[in-house]
Amino acid sequence: MGGETHRAAGENENIDKQYYNMKTRSLIIITIILLGGCKNKNDQADAYGNFEATEVIVSAETSGRILHFVATEGSGIEKGSEIALIDTTLFHLQKAEIDAGIKSVKTRISSINAQNEILNQQIDNLNINISRIENMLSNDAATRKQYDDLKGQESVLQKQIAANNTQKASINAEIAVLESKKALLNEQISRSYVKSPLNGTLVEKYSEAGEMTSAFKPLAKIADLSLIKLKVYISGAQLGNIKIGQGCTVRTDKGEKEYINFPGTISYISEKAEFTPKIIQTKEERVTLVYAVDINVRNDGTLKSGMPGEALFSVTK
Repeated sequence: MGGETHRAAGENENIDKQYYNMKTRSLIIITIILLGGCKNKNDQADAYGNFEATEVIVSAETSGRILHFVATEGSGIEKGSEIALIDTTLFHLQKAEIDAGIKSVKTRISSINAQNEILNQQIDNLNINISRIENMLSNDAATRKQYDDLKGQESVLQKQIAANNTQKASINAEIAVLESKKALLNEQISRSYVKSPLNGTLVEKYSEAGEMTSAFKPLAKIADLSLIKLKVYISGAQLGNIKIGQGCTVRTDKGEKEYINFPGTISYISEKAEFTPKIIQTKEERVTLVYAVDINVRNDGTLKSGMPGEALFSVTK
């Protein structure tokens, strides 16, 4: 009897110890969950989105064969640097033809100038004779008819000079038309040199050297990756906590648990609400009205267009 009592007391003691250990483990697990939950909550981003770069499609402005396309995908390009060259042979031939036409027209002006010189010389000779007749008239040694005839000849020569000058004006107008055509060809030659409109990176090539192209046909896509934009969406409740020009923290994933942080500046806040884009959040949250926000981030080469990103408006680093 005494042995059974002792055995029962030992069993109760073991049960109490097991209960105490289970309770202790439960408290530890609950504490870890609470601490983890608080950490995740504090570390949670305020908004999510994707990075977008300023992209420009560079198109051909003239038609012809691509002689050179020196830029390669992924290479950096400076603003104004040459990307490709389209054949300019036809333009140069047309320009040479116009130069020959201008030269030919100018020879007509030289001929008219020579004629006017002859006419002016004749007028000078007539003026000498007119002076003599005037002296003779005063002595009654010449007739009035002789004087009038000479003055009439002088008037005819003056009118011939005026007519020649009218032709010169017409020829100068013709030269101006040819010069305009020449300027147009020079502009077409200039536009055959395809140049980058901005500093950036050549993202895509749509043609290669040796291919034929036409005006307005895309040749390449250039992206400015030095200053990249993170487009996120916020709720109406968050709208009052941010403003344009405000600094914030932008981050991207680094492995499974770490982040890379970047300083950002809010550059745009939409004035109108819109439904959450389908690419963002769950089906239930896509019907929520949100506001688009753009955040400018200075890129060190890490960020790429299309990468996901997060924004923290309450912390700046």
